[in-house]
Amino acid sequence: MDFKDFNFNPELLEGLLAMGFRNATPIQQQAIPLILAKKDLIACAQTGTGKTGAYLLPIMHMLTEKHERHNTTLILAPTRELAQQIDLQVEALSYFTNISSLTVYGGGDGIAYEQQKRSMREGVDIIIATPGRLIAHLSSGLLKMDQLQYLVLDEADRMLDMGFYEDIMKIVGYLPKERQTVMFSATMPPKIRKLASNLLTEPEQINISISKPAEGINQQVYLIHDDQKVPLLTEILKSATYNRIIVFAGRKEKVKELGKVFKRMGLKAASFHSDLEQKEREAIMLDFKNSKLNVLIGTDVLSRGIDVTGIDLVINYDAPHDAEDYIHRIGRTARAATTGTAITLVNGKDKRKLANIEKLIERQIDRMPLPEHLGEAPKEEAMAEKKPYKKKKKFFKKKPKPAAS
Repeated sequence: MDFKDFNFNPELLEGLLAMGFRNATPIQQQAIPLILAKKDLIACAQTGTGKTGAYLLPIMHMLTEKHERHNTTLILAPTRELAQQIDLQVEALSYFTNISSLTVYGGGDGIAYEQQKRSMREGVDIIIATPGRLIAHLSSGLLKMDQLQYLVLDEADRMLDMGFYEDIMKIVGYLPKERQTVMFSATMPPKIRKLASNLLTEPEQINISISKPAEGINQQVYLIHDDQKVPLLTEILKSATYNRIIVFAGRKEKVKELGKVFKRMGLKAASFHSDLEQKEREAIMLDFKNSKLNVLIGTDVLSRGIDVTGIDLVINYDAPHDAEDYIHRIGRTARAATTGTAITLVNGKDKRKLANIEKLIERQIDRMPLPEHLGEAPKEEAMAEKKPYKKKKKFFKKKPKPAAS
């Protein structure tokens, strides 16, 4: 379906065409007409399907038809990285329009904060915010949202995973009850349906390819001992040419450690974690996008806050705790109908996680042989899960019967 078929504002369409977009993705084909029809919507779509454009384009079109646009649109995102990513798309799509936007998130210097305050007072078309910092502005009375017409929750499942349920409900308390609400989520667990029932009115529902990796991803698994992981990665990265690599680790400490390991290997690598200042994180992401860095190491927060094309390889140094996170991690590669490789290292403790992943994606991931000189790999049958713990019965002596009076 061609974007011209939606009859968008000519200036908005010009921005789309200038970016090289011609045909709408399946989620855009279904979501855009519903949003233009002023319907509340809950949409489930995996990462990389074009969901950001699915809600930005119809909302931006409707904004071009309005004269009063003072803080009319609020987009909530779980992380500052995703908020910045959304803002970049707004900036690109609105190049030929007069639509304005503002990002609101923690960190930054005093100058940035003063700019935020001024923009809030004067009013902008679209505010993209993380929940915590937005609440601070709403509570202070600095930000007024009484004219809001459109509310979007992007990656709602991730926001709930990060503990933002109460924050979201508090924010909604500052918004007009009469509004259009759109919710996008990569998964649809019961907690998301509960949130939707509290926020949306008679919503339409869309489900697009729930929890299935892109076809272009070559998925591989190595059954491995922990002390074999770094030697294996050293061999893989030295034997093949990869332009952009993302490595996911389970803990921040491991992220830092791997950053040092890859630098010793002579790779242009950087660790991306919460201990860095915001300016440092932005500089690292920019260098990665501009190919000044080859390897980016991070935790699962990174899996949904990055939108970089041309990622050749994703490595799960630690298997993800949740099977859904596997989808988001490996979804960083093979975007926009390209191909890529995803390698997951699985030790004995992670065997259950691998089973959950394969159950979710409904296929077995190819097992790769460990090079002989690295030692013997653990046998899969020896990595069987332990039997569930059974609580021992407790035996108590019967209380003596009271003596007859």
